[in-house]
Amino acid sequence: SAGKNLIGAFHQPRAVVADLDTLATLPDRELRAGLAEVVKTACIGDADFFAWLEVHADALLARDTNALTHAIAACCRFKAGVVERDEREAGERALLNFGHTFGHALETETGYGTLLHGEAVAIGMLLAACLSTRLGMAHHDDAQRLDALLQHIGLPTTIPPEISADALLARMQLDKKNRAGALRLILWRGVGRAEIVEAVDPAAVRAVMPG
Repeated sequence: SAGKNLIGAFHQPRAVVADLDTLATLPDRELRAGLAEVVKTACIGDADFFAWLEVHADALLARDTNALTHAIAACCRFKAGVVERDEREAGERALLNFGHTFGHALETETGYGTLLHGEAVAIGMLLAACLSTRLGMAHHDDAQRLDALLQHIGLPTTIPPEISADALLARMQLDKKNRAGALRLILWRGVGRAEIVEAVDPAAVRAVMPG
């Protein structure tokens, strides 16, 4: 009841299978939610891939085989490299949680199933981008590009109006990435340049969440 991904163990897979035929069976909403994680990959470490997504978003939504193959391969290569270098999330692997501290708080506060995981992450990524702008780490144009791409895909980008920002902040303070009770967030220096930021001021976080 306190949230998700707060405890766990590391188990490496014997294999990873990406079956494009399975994607054809997904409802559109589930496909869009999955694309949020594709956007996340580009946000944290591949500005060229982000630009590619801006051009090819419609092809992905149409389930074009070539576009999907390119996107899946790019994400698998990127994530495999990160996990190989930091198997137990001692450093770099935490970057894969861009948008997830906000997102997990949203999932918990709204009740699991109200927002799909990818929808919550989409909102979380934009909040992280806006916070980065507020802290002087990134230009506002980068957040605008992310907002435009997420909306083009059909993902939500704002906190549901019935959700209390103070409640979200309280949930975020339980996140597994925090250290010694201080907020530790994945923010960015702009598209493709995410980084771990220690001891983020809760007042700054609260300021980017309306309500």
